[in-house]
Formats: sequence, C-alpha cells, structure tokens
Amino acid sequence: MADIEKYLRKSALPHIWCPGCGNGTLLAAILRAIDKLQLNQQKTVIVSGIGCSSRASGYMNFNTVHTAHGRALTFATGIKLADPELNVILITGDGDCTAIGGNHFIHAARRNIDITTIVFNNSIYGMTGGQFSPLTPKNSKATTAPFGHIERSFDIAQLAIGAGATYVARGTAYHAAMLTDLIVKGIENKGFSVIDGITQCPIGFGRKNKMGTAAAMLAWQRDHAVMAKAAARMSPEELEGKFLIGELHHVTAPEYTAEYTKLVARLQKGGKV
Repeated sequence: MADIEKYLRKSALPHIWCPGCGNGTLLAAILRAIDKLQLNQQKTVIVSGIGCSSRASGYMNFNTVHTAHGRALTFATGIKLADPELNVILITGDGDCTAIGGNHFIHAARRNIDITTIVFNNSIYGMTGGQFSPLTPKNSKATTAPFGHIERSFDIAQLAIGAGATYVARGTAYHAAMLTDLIVKGIENKGFSVIDGITQCPIGFGRKNKMGTAAAMLAWQRDHAVMAKAAARMSPEELEGKFLIGELHHVTAPEYTAEYTKLVARLQKGGKV
C-alpha cells in the first residue's frame, strides 16, 4: 500500500466533500499512480478548473493551479509549452470539462499535447446546485431537469478518441485499484491522455434519482461496468444499460510540444518558414 500522506497538504484538511462522495477515492487513485511512477513532486503540476472535483488540487502537495471554470486545459497547455519536462495532470469535472470547457477539450486532444486529464464524472454539477451536465444520463433528474433530462449524453471516451487523444480509458470509484493502473498508463503515454473516472454523488445526483446510499451507488458501478475485452464477446442485448471500463484506446501520434520544439529549432537555424 502506497504511503500517500506525503502527497497531501494536511493543513488544507478536512476536505469539503459530502459524506459518501467518491472524489476522495479518485484523488487517492491519482496519488497512488504518482507514487507508483515516483514522479518528482517539484516537476509535477496539478491543474484544476471549477467544481467539486477541482477542489482536489488544493489538497495535493504539488505545484498546483486552480483556474477558471472550463479553462483548465488552456492553463495546462501554457504550462506544458513553457516547460515540456513537467508532468502536467489535469483534474476536471464532467461539466467543467465537456460543457464550458468542451471546445478546449477537443482541441487539446487534437493537438495530442502531453497532458493527463482525469475526469471526475459524477453525472451532475454537484457544487453549484445539481444542474445537469453533458454527461448526465438521459431521463435522469436534476434541479434543471425536474421532469427528467431529455438530451442524449456524451460518451466522453468516444469524444476523446474522435478528437485525437492517444490514450483513453475508463474506471470507477468501485474499481479503485484498476483506476490507479489506468492513470499510471495515462501518465506514461506521451500524448493527450483521458481517464473517465465514474464516481458517485449521493447528494446532488443520487438523492434526486433515488439511487440509495453511497454504498448502493458503488454497487451500481460494480453491476453495470463491463471490462472492454469482455464486451467484445458480448451481444448488444447483453451490453444494454452497461458501460465499458479498462483501456479503451491507445495509439501513437506526434506530440504537440515536441513538434513545436522542432519547429522553433528549425527556425533558429535559419530554416524556411
């Protein structure tokens, strides 16, 4: 078991998350991944946006940047370009990442910039009142959808793959050990990595949708998750109502900061524009 206390700002504790929230589990998975890789704390930057998830950066003993709503990837991109040797890890929520931050997300994936983005996906805007997000499942209730959410939700993994991310995976708060391993692989990937972390919000989402206790919501994750490799052998009927977990996509492509560095070097040598 990794000793993750050295990665925490104890003076910032206790945290503000509600009882039963899965964000602490996802935070621990990130810290265990960092510990497995033995990343240099002084060379690791944690960037976050706005929301319940994004408060995580304040508890982490690294160089941290808590940014504007939806703009975390723009800050992270600037940091990575300024010093490509840094390990840049982004913590974001489902609304922060795919609503106001959606355009930044697809272009960071298109550029294949070496940033690891971990989405704390609790299907709701938890901190600001329980509004629905682009990842809220259809027919779910929210404060802004009291009669049921009628829009189709994004599959953030498919969105990331389509936009050009080179590593895409999904884990859950229930499958915490697997989630740690997926984050390790995401950090190791030299390109844009996205890990969709399914986590429970028993207050803002669970109560509204009568999903029971936090433990019941974790059991729901267990019962509805299917390993990607196993899904390949299952029929559409068997997969109805399920979601895939594990490594979903891993390819290679030119990384943005490396390509930018090559361009600068060529121009400095008098190369043609």
